[in-house]
Amino acid sequence: MMKNTQRRIFLTLALIFLSANAVADTNPKDPYESLNRFMFRFNDVMDKLILKPIAMLYNKIMPKPLSKGINNAFYNIDTVPTVFNDVLQGNFYQATSDTWRLAINSTVGLLGLMDVAADVGLEPNKEDFGLTLAQWGYVQSNYLVLPFFGPSTFRDAIGLPIDYYGFSIYPWIHPLADRYRLYALAVVSKRADLLHFQNVMQQAALDEYTFVRDAYMQRRNYLIERNKQLGDPYLDKENKA
Repeated sequence: MMKNTQRRIFLTLALIFLSANAVADTNPKDPYESLNRFMFRFNDVMDKLILKPIAMLYNKIMPKPLSKGINNAFYNIDTVPTVFNDVLQGNFYQATSDTWRLAINSTVGLLGLMDVAADVGLEPNKEDFGLTLAQWGYVQSNYLVLPFFGPSTFRDAIGLPIDYYGFSIYPWIHPLADRYRLYALAVVSKRADLLHFQNVMQQAALDEYTFVRDAYMQRRNYLIERNKQLGDPYLDKENKA
């Protein structure tokens, strides 16, 4: 079953890459804009029909403290691939910091429901294999909107299955029904959290596609440059002071 799922994911990515190469536009900033806009509209329709209503219901019935706790717990789960990517990037101080965050929040923080690590100065950090590839030299990559997953690049799309199957805890959860329920809850929790920012985006953007693309690329470029210079963040703060 898992092998079939893996095949479907890789086949989907391969089809996206082939389609993107077949539909090239003239905009050097976004050479596959036609395909990307189509996928953006598709994701928007699916979100409005399915995910957004579920997220709105989730916010209505879920007490805010519990909702925040669940969101913290899934962020804690995401710290596992972060630690692996810290090591692969050679950012060993950050790997130590993130490992302590994971250990403290998983124990004292009751499986991550409470972000105790932040209270002792261990700031949250998130890494993925796309950023690791950038650290290894694959910096420039064209923007790509993936079905269901949303904004990405060719480089970041390559990293998705590696982070999931190679570094995350989800493939180790059995039976499969429990794994899919947990993953679905993570998606709903994150979408519900984003509802708080949706009005801001709609008011700020004349073209939502362009707004999301530029915000995503700027954020990824910032993280890539940050990781190149990542050392001891506490020493950096002292030097700046």
